[in-house]
Amino acid sequence: MRRIAVLGSTGSIGTQTLDVARRHPGKIEIVALAAGRRAHEAFEQAKEFNVRTIALGKEPDFEIPDGIEVSVGPNAVADLVSLDEVDVVVNALVGAAGLRASYETLKAGKVLALANKESLVVGGDLIMPLAAKVDSQRRESGLAPETGPAGALMPIDSEHGAIYQCLIGEEHREVERLWVTASGGPFRGKKRDELKGITAKEALAHPTWNMGPKITIDSSTLMNKGLEVIEAHHLFDMPYDKISVVVQPQSAIHSMVEFSDGSVKAHLGTTDMRIPIQYALSYPERWDAPVEPLDFTKLGSLEFAEPDTETFKCLALARAAGMQGGTLPCVMNAANEIAVAAFLAGEGTYLGIAECVEAVMNMHDVQSVESIDQLLGIDTWAREQAKSNIR
Repeated sequence: MRRIAVLGSTGSIGTQTLDVARRHPGKIEIVALAAGRRAHEAFEQAKEFNVRTIALGKEPDFEIPDGIEVSVGPNAVADLVSLDEVDVVVNALVGAAGLRASYETLKAGKVLALANKESLVVGGDLIMPLAAKVDSQRRESGLAPETGPAGALMPIDSEHGAIYQCLIGEEHREVERLWVTASGGPFRGKKRDELKGITAKEALAHPTWNMGPKITIDSSTLMNKGLEVIEAHHLFDMPYDKISVVVQPQSAIHSMVEFSDGSVKAHLGTTDMRIPIQYALSYPERWDAPVEPLDFTKLGSLEFAEPDTETFKCLALARAAGMQGGTLPCVMNAANEIAVAAFLAGEGTYLGIAECVEAVMNMHDVQSVESIDQLLGIDTWAREQAKSNIR
């Protein structure tokens, strides 16, 4: 039985994680939940799964049911992930707020099932050494599988989950390239002039994936792919010149690994996030499929194209931030969060997202990454600068 804490339990990844738990009640026990604003939903989830411990972003405006322990505020999540009864933490928090949660999870020696991109984009230099330490502890204690990765950090992401699986049993030195696939989003094929009047409603209409609003906008601008390139660099210890993005509109191929002999492994499957969520929780086992499998007789053709980084500049900006490294990815990420929020609120333009990010990146004097507090301070600075550069 794997005892799991779900951070961001009322969001898209959180609710799908709970669906996986419903399908495997003999293998998964939900023991703790964390939610930001939708406290009523979190308490309904707690009732269904008999959860007694909840962390909330703010005080609930209703009477807390008997038998449930509630903590509130910035330290609530850190206390939650450190509980003795928690084995695995699913970090599905949105934005840079998830960084400290990931850090505290690994610091406590727990398995981190990571859906929060910013943990690695912003703090990969801090998170990966911690993950390596927990991997060593798992091997020493006999918790790691006999072959393959020790499993301290499991990516909950269709692309990175795909690469993770393609690399099992392979030699790192024989990997020639990681191919991160992109659907291209709702505006694939359009040029900048066609995107000037794009509304939030149009940008939220993703053609293949059902995701939360922030990540959906990031997918449309290709910022999401830029973040995934940085994540792949940290997760798989791969230089940026060996990580490529390819547009695959059908979203049937979730990513690929190319080897030195010219062979390529591709991970294909149904476009449903419950598949990578379940694998992150079941590793090294494979449990019964949570969705209908892909029917290759009905798939039709597979298309591939180079991403248009002239039109969708966020991909190039994210890659540049990752290659320079240090604190620049933190600045890039924070500016993007503010610009996306402004666009969703009708206060900024679609093309202005990339313009805002680039402006704030250009203002920053890059430093080496030293601590969580340093990154959080720079994150705050970048957000203030971005608010003054909404376009």
